[in-house]
Amino acid sequence: MDLQRPSSVVRTFADFALPDELVVALAEQGITEPFPIQVATIEDALAGRDVLGRGRTGSGKTLAFVLPLLARLAASDNERRSGAPRAVILAPTRELANQIRDVVAPLAKELRLRYTTVYGGVAYNGQITALRNGVDIVVACPGRMIDLMESRHMSLDDVEITVLDEADHMAELGFLEHVREILSHTPENGQRLLFSATLDRGIDKLVRQFLHEPATHEVDEEEIPADAMTHHILHVDNNDRIPVITDLCAAPGRSMVFTRTKHGARRLAEQLVKSGVPAVELHGDLSQAKRARNLAAFSSGVADTLVATDIAARGIHVDNVALVIHADPPAEPKAFLHRSGRTARAGESGVVVTMMTDQQRRGVKRLARDAGIEATTTRVDAEHDLLSDIAPGERVFREMQNLDTIKPQRHNGEGRTGGRGNGRRQGSGQRRNSSRRSSDRFDDSRDRSERSRDERGRDERSRDDNERPRRERSERSWGDRNRDRTERNDHRRFSDNRERGPRNDDAPRRDDSSVRDGWKGRSSDGRRPNARRSDGPRPDVRGERRNDGRPGARPGARNSDRRTDRSSRDDSRGGNGSRGRDTGRGRDAGRGRRQHSR
Repeated sequence: MDLQRPSSVVRTFADFALPDELVVALAEQGITEPFPIQVATIEDALAGRDVLGRGRTGSGKTLAFVLPLLARLAASDNERRSGAPRAVILAPTRELANQIRDVVAPLAKELRLRYTTVYGGVAYNGQITALRNGVDIVVACPGRMIDLMESRHMSLDDVEITVLDEADHMAELGFLEHVREILSHTPENGQRLLFSATLDRGIDKLVRQFLHEPATHEVDEEEIPADAMTHHILHVDNNDRIPVITDLCAAPGRSMVFTRTKHGARRLAEQLVKSGVPAVELHGDLSQAKRARNLAAFSSGVADTLVATDIAARGIHVDNVALVIHADPPAEPKAFLHRSGRTARAGESGVVVTMMTDQQRRGVKRLARDAGIEATTTRVDAEHDLLSDIAPGERVFREMQNLDTIKPQRHNGEGRTGGRGNGRRQGSGQRRNSSRRSSDRFDDSRDRSERSRDERGRDERSRDDNERPRRERSERSWGDRNRDRTERNDHRRFSDNRERGPRNDDAPRRDDSSVRDGWKGRSSDGRRPNARRSDGPRPDVRGERRNDGRPGARPGARNSDRRTDRSSRDDSRGGNGSRGRDTGRGRDAGRGRRQHSR
């Protein structure tokens, strides 16, 4: 595939056919001159062509697709609909999605375009609400976006522009199948922009399948100033490795330290904090909230050192990172270049240090050769003078601030209800009425019934925990209703007695058991015609114990009753237990039965 090299003519953003609002917003941020990748791609993207741009990390690819995307959406006559974004930007990681959102937010506000982010690790509710309210731009990771599409919370029928950023990294993470599925749901005549550092790992097949006669552009390493990035390889003993890293990170300025494993990042961050160097960690074992908090602490200067795995090697842009340290050398040259690209960004200079022990000499030399870098190798310890030359300045050691008080920055309009600008202007210059046609809305009942599997499971678990007291209250309320209904029935049942006049002491009372059993079918004295009558005195059962739950006992029976039955059987059989005892149910009879049982 032939790649066109960008023109060397220096231009400003005002020379492009961009809206004046975007040019002014960029000037307020101090951005006036475009980078080579931006000069090469913006014109073709504004013309509506498919674009394939290839450039190293930190070359300015984000603005290269954000600016034409916003300009074309603002000039389009299509209206925003619920659940149907007009532009989609796909990113491989959450951190990169947030970085793109940070670039989009101030510019979209000027054009009154709504935006939101969609990725995993956070609740669905905020993202679903934002989509229902209607957004123009969705910055998404492929996995969560597929979930929302399958649950029919998002439709891609109105997508005008689709952007793939860091497409090669998506291939490394195994997202190509998701990307193909997403692109296949976008309109065939939509514009597609693809930016990548390389075109390997199946990216070329993706280009041939979904991009139509794309304008291809490339920014090579040759166009990057040779003195922008300085490489050092420090040969250290195992005991001097941590003290050397601590000394370098204690120097003024921001530092990023890369490890190969998540456990190594966590342990190194703890060691730096104990040594008096404020540091935060960033790796896949952290929740999204902690990752955002730690990144905010590093960006705001609360922590001067970020210890991360390769998850931060792509898409993490923090200004003024002066030093990058490879505490663990990466496994491949490509990862080495992406790690090193966290410094010397946007025309600035930076220093890259690779730590090497005796066991790593052969691998580090091969890595430097394959990456095409020229590095100076020096054997050092914690007291070597070269450390002051690499990271000049006085070493400062201080206590780490409590991170619980740090909250990530919330953008205007983006939060629980999703990202938005100030409302998009329509063709007449008026804001669109919030009321929408019923055909433009998703059926809420259908949406609720077709939630994703994870959301349904989470809702069921939370509902079981939250509604348990409600069930108890419901049962009590039903008991109250049944009791009230019984009292009303009793009121009707005994209304005849109350009509006869004052009730005397001999009249049946309301709480009498003979009355509660029912009124129909009774004689005038309140008894059933066929009921057995007991004219004898009511037995005295005081002092008797209730059934203790032993086998063979009748529910609700008393222990004395059970012993009476057993004794009666013995008497009828004429066994040894037959002694002619009194079988009455009085107190004396009960005492005799208990004696017989013993």
